[in-house]
Amino acid sequence: MPNDAVIVLSFADPDLAVLTLDDPQKGANVLSQRVLEELSAHLDVLEKRPNLAGLIVRSGKPGSFIAGADLREFAASFDVPKSDVTAMCARGRKLFQRLSNCPFVTVAAIDGICVGGGAELAIWCDRRVMADDAKTQFGFPEVKLGLFPGWGGTARSSRIVGLANAVELVTSGESIDGRMAYKMGLASDVAPANRIQDAAVRLIRAEQTSKQYLADRRRWSGPPDIDETELGFLGATAYGYIQQQTKGHYPAPLAALEVMLGAATVDIDSACNAEAEGMAALFGSPVNRALINVFFLSDRSKKDTGVNRPDVVPRPIQSTAVVGAGIMGQGIAATNLKRDLPVTIADAAPKALAAGAHRILEDVSYNKQTKGPDPQRAIKYAALLKATTTDAEFANCDLVIEAIVENPEVKRQLYARLEPLLREDAILASNTSTIPITRLAEGLKRPERFCGIHFFNPVRKMPLVEVIRGRQTSDETIVTAVAYAKSIGKSPIVVRDGPGFLVNRMLLPYLNESIELLLDGVEISAIDRAARNFGMPMGPITLFDMVGLDTAFYAGRVMYDAFPERIIVSPVVPALIKAGRLGQKSGAGFFKYTAGNERGVADPAVKTLLEPMIRDHQKLSDEQIAARLFLPMLLEATRLLTDKMVRDVRDVDLGLIYGLGFPPFKGGLLFWADALGAAKILEMLKPLEAIGDRWKPTPMLIEMAKTGKKFYG
Repeated sequence: MPNDAVIVLSFADPDLAVLTLDDPQKGANVLSQRVLEELSAHLDVLEKRPNLAGLIVRSGKPGSFIAGADLREFAASFDVPKSDVTAMCARGRKLFQRLSNCPFVTVAAIDGICVGGGAELAIWCDRRVMADDAKTQFGFPEVKLGLFPGWGGTARSSRIVGLANAVELVTSGESIDGRMAYKMGLASDVAPANRIQDAAVRLIRAEQTSKQYLADRRRWSGPPDIDETELGFLGATAYGYIQQQTKGHYPAPLAALEVMLGAATVDIDSACNAEAEGMAALFGSPVNRALINVFFLSDRSKKDTGVNRPDVVPRPIQSTAVVGAGIMGQGIAATNLKRDLPVTIADAAPKALAAGAHRILEDVSYNKQTKGPDPQRAIKYAALLKATTTDAEFANCDLVIEAIVENPEVKRQLYARLEPLLREDAILASNTSTIPITRLAEGLKRPERFCGIHFFNPVRKMPLVEVIRGRQTSDETIVTAVAYAKSIGKSPIVVRDGPGFLVNRMLLPYLNESIELLLDGVEISAIDRAARNFGMPMGPITLFDMVGLDTAFYAGRVMYDAFPERIIVSPVVPALIKAGRLGQKSGAGFFKYTAGNERGVADPAVKTLLEPMIRDHQKLSDEQIAARLFLPMLLEATRLLTDKMVRDVRDVDLGLIYGLGFPPFKGGLLFWADALGAAKILEMLKPLEAIGDRWKPTPMLIEMAKTGKKFYG
């Protein structure tokens, strides 16, 4: 084989072949067309080799088996005829199927991530051995890309683990570890990662004697073992659950279910043919394209250092401090602890500090398996958490994050106290969501070591972190902040300093327009329903209550001061605040809340309060309401891009998906806009321009409509 070969053949014993995948050009193995051709060539040789007892397929990358197919090759094939997609599926499946027909035992030795096409390769082997650690995961995540397994995964898994287990694996897209795979019958053995090949050898020797693999080959070539009554019950319950989870926005799970149920009474080849035809119907669909785009957004984020210079290296962050033990401070501290990063938490109020530290330990000691506190975890993390009211405790911290009240003067007073105590190479950061970083840096001796690191609430759930570059922030500070955010499991985007940064600048037009719709007489329930039907996790009115109306009012003032020409001053939110209705936290906002219940109910008092302010009684469709909500957000995105607030248009889409819950099945705001086209968007804006200046198309959008240019180029 050539020197740059991905698959290398060796022998554990004279009669035991080992194929090791180790792509020298990549951090993870992916099944590109070239790799599939290498596999085919190796099987051509091995199938003819006399007296071969077994074949082990393994990875040369510790902690990573195969990360799936090459999605860039997939994306390049989006526009091919459906017949070509069916043929592509058939070629891949027939190649992997050879592993189940070889004249010897085949075993996949899985250490690390084994998903997508990698899982299909493994499941066509006679047996699977998995490493017994948390990093080793087996799964079919294709539904998260708008597809389902197309190389025999649905058919083969149904026969090995039973149709019910296979339906759950395929339609959920979630992965399982080695122990669960063993319990399910997917894995034949689990072993320590450094002994996994030895376990595979033992398995082959046992199969030489028992010949059980031959009996299983015969059994798995027929239909899965399920009777008609079970099949009907499984179909009904799985359909209902999938509909509840996807709300009709993601077609792939239901399509997979239909294929798997339909193939439950036929032989393996017929099932695979049905799978290929079903895959062809999904491949290149708008949802598939959108979800592949989201994958690429995330992949780019993982590789992006935050600056366009390859020579800047991040400083290591080995200890952190969080000033402010409120909800945000608690969330930031807990996220650090979960990654075994020592944290000092501080607050000026001893009572608030004690309560905050207690909640942090409650959070990090929670065990998902037992659904309760784990004493061992509590002991472990308590040793990494230090609570203090003394500034001197920050002297040796690599990073100090301020998460106190959103008041620039109070923040600057804190910095004046802290900065002289910190090491010269330490980074001081603010979790501010609205106040410009350059303004906060005024008076600092080392403004180049200061930046924004803006987490989103709730911190444990929200993946996005905005890293905000002030006018004097250095490249080293930015790359260090980006690397730090990734090290604690977050997805950072770098944003230039400015009012609202990225996410809040995009959010305010959306919230602002929801209030304008209310004043036009549109019902609260209709506004929220239209947003949810568009794909948002909640409606804008519900979001007001969750954020807090006082918080939203303050953020709105910041945006109004910056952009008075397009932010409408409305009496609605001030009236609710004056009535003591601050949202969930006060038990009443636009909705009414009962103790311990975050789901609000309609409150007639709000209708009474709004009635004098309503200027019209418009009847709008869901589509018209959605246009009113999302087109202002798009217009703001074009202004933001003109202002060069981000380095890449993809940062806008990633920020809105991860920070606001913009529907992934639309691929991002700008990806959605590209699907519509700039000319169509101008057409949608035309009847709305009479409402006010905020609806006038921007120069960028007009130019795009003239030239046919797209955001994604």
